[in-house]
Amino acid sequence: MMLFVIGVSTQAFGQTDLPSTRVKTLDGKSVTLQEVIKPGVITVISFWATWCAPCKKELDAINEIYEDWQSEYGVELIAISTDDARTAPKIKPTITQKGWKYTFLNDQNQELQKALNFQAVPQTFLIGKDGKIAWTHAGYVPGDENELENHIKELAGK
Repeated sequence: MMLFVIGVSTQAFGQTDLPSTRVKTLDGKSVTLQEVIKPGVITVISFWATWCAPCKKELDAINEIYEDWQSEYGVELIAISTDDARTAPKIKPTITQKGWKYTFLNDQNQELQKALNFQAVPQTFLIGKDGKIAWTHAGYVPGDENELENHIKELAGK
């Protein structure tokens, strides 16, 4: 008998550098994460797609507490869409409809996804003030944002 388990995974990283792979802003400018992440700021990077229901649920859940996180921890969130050419036109309307206030990028060819070595969205990376990956999480179930906040608190020294 074979048993298949689908779930979420969490991993602490040994302070890994971010790849310098280029992605696009929503207005088409080519940038690296190093150009977008503010030095000395804890940053959440959330990979998502317009067709991914758990991704949108995660970003909705964080959106409800994002202002609190910004004021308490100074955290920033960068949401990186993995939508390809077929679904990329849905990115801006989805953002507008949801009322999300994050920084948005598009990894249309999934080059950054490949460089970070993950297969599916949602995928969340927590970047420390030093600009290195401190923690990552695959998948989303309600309440995962609380675990993320605990890791943010730890990095913020609170």
